[in-house]
Parts: sequence; structure tokens; C-alpha cells
Amino acid sequence: MGPILFSAGRELWVMGILIVTILILVKHVRVVPQETAFIIERLGKYYTTFYAGLHVLFPLIDRIAYKHSLKERALDIPPQNCITQDNVVIEVDGVLYMKIMDARKASYGVDNHEFASIQLAQTTMRSIIGTMPLDKTFEERESINSRVITTVDLATDPWGIKVTRYEIRAITPPKSIQEAMEKEMRAEREKRAVIADSVGKKEARINAAQGEREQLIQQSEGEKQRRINEADGKAYEIRAMAEATAMGIRIVAEAINSPEERKPSLSRSPNNTFRNSAILQKRITP
Repeated sequence: MGPILFSAGRELWVMGILIVTILILVKHVRVVPQETAFIIERLGKYYTTFYAGLHVLFPLIDRIAYKHSLKERALDIPPQNCITQDNVVIEVDGVLYMKIMDARKASYGVDNHEFASIQLAQTTMRSIIGTMPLDKTFEERESINSRVITTVDLATDPWGIKVTRYEIRAITPPKSIQEAMEKEMRAEREKRAVIADSVGKKEARINAAQGEREQLIQQSEGEKQRRINEADGKAYEIRAMAEATAMGIRIVAEAINSPEERKPSLSRSPNNTFRNSAILQKRITP
């Protein structure tokens, strides 16, 4: 009976040790997801960095100190009051996009890299807004974004962080300033409307004057052409009459100078005179 109990107890101890060993091994086997980094410390000191894949920790010596996502993240920058160059208090908020490039520096370079990046972006924004008047803050958003990215990225480089983008989400001036800006914009729109109306009336008058001028020119051209045509007709009529008269004179002259007309008997005979007149009339008639 005694040996049996001893053998059963030994088997229980062996099974317990095996179970504990398996649990320890399972606990110290880690699968790191994609775009993730585990910072491993051995006896309290940095040992290595586990990236995506299967990894095994040394039991009781190694431990996972930090876990970092290597994906690009968007950090919400809380609204903050900034004073412009012309002493106007405005509220500005934005979004900061960042990515961890070195997990070790992000773990040991700063205590909380997200909080530190947000604070740095806020202070940089206040400094930049302080160098601009109110109107420029609305016009030069791209320039402000670029300056914030450059400054924050340079400051976070020792932390192993890359700042990729910064976008101003809203710029909110005080209510009194908003009302003044609305009045200014309304006055500007009314001014543009009046100018556009006056320009339209001016162009209409110019077009009407040009139309009248072209109409008068066309009328004068028509009158000129009518007179030219009438003059051409009269000239043609006069020329035709002159040619007919010259032809008649020439025929009469030819008749007078003919040998028959030189004979006295013929010139004194009434019958011959009547015949010569008929011949002349026949020659003149076309």
C-alpha cells in the first residue's frame, strides 16, 4: 500500500511540473502582429525589439516592457487660445499625424510621446500665430501647417517619431470680430454689386452708341451709293444723247457733202428734197 501511494504521489508531482513548465513556455511564446513592435527587457535592461512574427522569451528573465503600433496615427489637438499680432484672441484646433519610426527611442526617449507631441504642436502653433495679423491666419493656413510640421518633426526626431502632417481644423475668432467681418464682407459684396451694375450700364451705353454709329455709317454709305448710281445713270443718259446727237450731225454732214446734194437741180427740186429728208430720217432712226 505504501509503495503504491508513493508512486501515485510522484506521478502527480511530475504531472504538476509538466503543467507548470507548459504554462511557462506558453506564457513566454509571443506572436507579434503586423506593424507592431514589442520592447523586450532582460533583467530590467533593454535587450531587443520584437517585430511581426513568432518570438520566445526567456522565462523569468525576459519581459515585454512596451508595445508600440507602427501605424500612422492621428492625434487630436485640443482647441487653444492664440493671440495674433494685432492682439486678437482666436481659438485654433487641429489634427497631428505621426508615426513611430524607432520603437526603442519612443520607449526610452520620452515618458509619453503622444502627450509630448501634442504639447509641442500647441506651443508651436501659438508662436506662429503670434507673428501674424488676424487676416493672414485665414489666408496662410498651408504655410502655418508647413511650419508646424517642420518644427515639431525636428523636435520629435530624438524620440524616434516622424510627423507626417498637421492640419488646422478650425480658426474661431471672437463673436464681435465675426460680426465685424460679416459687415465688412457684406459691404464688399454690395460694393462689387454696384461696380458690376455701373460697368454693365456703361457697356450698354457704349454698345448703343456703337450701334447708332454703325447705323449712321450704313445709311450714309447707302445714300452715297444711291447718289453714285443716279449720277452714273444721268451720265449714261447724257452720253447716249450726245452720241445720238453726234451721230445725227455726222449723218447730216455726210448727206450734205454727198455729190447728189451738190447738184443745183436736185437741191431745188421739191421731190428730191422730200426724198433726201426721208433717207436722212431712215439713217438716224436706229
